[in-house]
Amino acid sequence: MKNSKSLYLALTLSILMVFSASYQSHAQLQAPAPSPSSSVSQNVGFTKISIDYSSPAVKGRTVFGDLVPYGTPWRAGANAPTTIEFSTAVNIAGKTVNAGKYSVFITPAQSGDWTIHLNSKGNAIYAYIQDEKVNSTALASDDAVAIKVSPAKTMDAQERLSYSISAEDNKVAKVTFGWDKVKLSFMVDTQVDQLMEGFKGAF
Repeated sequence: MKNSKSLYLALTLSILMVFSASYQSHAQLQAPAPSPSSSVSQNVGFTKISIDYSSPAVKGRTVFGDLVPYGTPWRAGANAPTTIEFSTAVNIAGKTVNAGKYSVFITPAQSGDWTIHLNSKGNAIYAYIQDEKVNSTALASDDAVAIKVSPAKTMDAQERLSYSISAEDNKVAKVTFGWDKVKLSFMVDTQVDQLMEGFKGAF
């Protein structure tokens, strides 16, 4: 009788421990992030280009002109700052951009060109907010380069924000941003010919 009571007690304790472990595991389970982190990288010439960003969804909202106001610099993603990194110096819009990591901002426009900013300090957009507005002058002063881009409007909406990098001719890369019914692209010259000339001069 004693043995059967001990066995019963041990079995009960085991069941309680299993339920307790299951409850703790369930309590630690978190819902998926609404704007999951993503990244893309591409080797072009001698340069590796990498972009890290978070990918929000449209969710039936009006994105540009409402969620993202026209004329106001925006963080070009969600959560942590969107960043682009170059392993070597590159040329963008006729300007040399040194190797390193830059945060990305986009200023949408109701008409005409939009502006893509590569921030030289890697700051978050919040570093430029004063009185609940973005200080565009301060932000522009920290631009490594500001790229004027004509937005391409698409018929079909793209639910999630994404970036892509095309190696093109393996000298000049094409970086593309897409979300909702807008695509923006800019070219990154990895200066392959200049680097090759430099290699020749070293021997």
